[in-house]
Amino acid sequence: MNLVRTSLLNGVAVVIKMLTLLGLNKVLAVYVGPAGYAAIGQFQNALQMITTFTGGAISNGVVKYTAQYHDRPDRQLKLWRTAGTVTIVGSVFVGVLVALLHRQLASVFLKDENLGSVFLWFSGGVVFFSLNSLLLAILNGRKEILLYVTANIAGSLLSLGVTFYLAIQYGLFGALIALVIYQSVSFVVTLLLCVRTKWFKISSLFGCLDKETLHNLSGYFLMAVVSAACVPLGQMLVRNHLGSTLGWEVAGYWEAMWRLSTAYLLLVTTTLSVYYLPRLSEMKTGGEIKKEVLDGYRLILPVAVVAGLLMYLLRDTIVSILFTSEFYPMRDFFSGQVVGDSLKICSWIMAYVMLSKAMVKLFIITEILSCVSFYILSVVFTDLWGMAAVTWAYAFNYALYSLIMYVFVYRKLENYSASESEKAT
Repeated sequence: MNLVRTSLLNGVAVVIKMLTLLGLNKVLAVYVGPAGYAAIGQFQNALQMITTFTGGAISNGVVKYTAQYHDRPDRQLKLWRTAGTVTIVGSVFVGVLVALLHRQLASVFLKDENLGSVFLWFSGGVVFFSLNSLLLAILNGRKEILLYVTANIAGSLLSLGVTFYLAIQYGLFGALIALVIYQSVSFVVTLLLCVRTKWFKISSLFGCLDKETLHNLSGYFLMAVVSAACVPLGQMLVRNHLGSTLGWEVAGYWEAMWRLSTAYLLLVTTTLSVYYLPRLSEMKTGGEIKKEVLDGYRLILPVAVVAGLLMYLLRDTIVSILFTSEFYPMRDFFSGQVVGDSLKICSWIMAYVMLSKAMVKLFIITEILSCVSFYILSVVFTDLWGMAAVTWAYAFNYALYSLIMYVFVYRKLENYSASESEKAT
């Protein structure tokens, strides 16, 4: 399956998910307001960090090795059983820990102990949440694009229905609960899609741990832990800086802009994870990888640039339709954000080479440097030039990251061979 066909099939799910996210933006804008947006952003960052230790940290590894073992079903089965067992054990452990510390977590992340029951909801469904991510990774690695698309469509529609109802009924509290339960419910749909295939059985998710597979996945665990610690933490620190210096409404504007950016870039970012990660994982020489990267630049980057330009030109209309009059000041964030989004995609196309080839040390170092740089630049830029400068800090940070990716990844592809970075297994 080539890049164009994958993009078109994935585009169906992306359009539905995008419409869902935009609809949810409107619901949340009406029922929780700018300050509520900031709280939702904090909570999502907390979930990102916590779910890393439930097995979510190895999802990219499952995609990579499922694709790499495409002609060895016995190795795929060992991989899935090891990953499934790790996911279940990790989820149960994290679920119990979250339940015990639910009030403290609410105090740290939401600044309100009375919202501790939200974390109890999370602890009750975290196993299904994590297993859903694992099944989606398996579908992705096997290039079962139709099933993957169907599962994602079901998840999008469920998230819309659940969030719409709970946010209207219970405001911010309901919106927070919706964030933790819809993926758990989506697990049922994803599982039914998998068991209908000839290659999957429920027993594929349980079994003895394979030592070699654990070793292979450990690198992805380290990369995911660093990413899960740095990226959400960096966003939380920036959000706290905006809230404490410029007001929590400003932090809410930035969160709304960030969510909008995530929505319109979905086609690009999901194509990278759905097509690029398994495709690059199969390749053995630097020449093949370099050609695939260049193809990505020819197709994916122009889409991101055009989408960003349209976002900027239609910013007033977008804010008025998707949000409320309270969010009008966020229009000042658009220029820096869309420039940063284009630079992000430019760097991510190369960064996926690191993921596909398990370049653990390089990934960890660049991830930490990028997140630290983003926070420092955000503080300096906003102190000097005001609230909208946070998006220009984001753009400048990804310009630096793109340069690093070019120097340490792209320029070295010609001399790359699979045996240099990882042993064929």
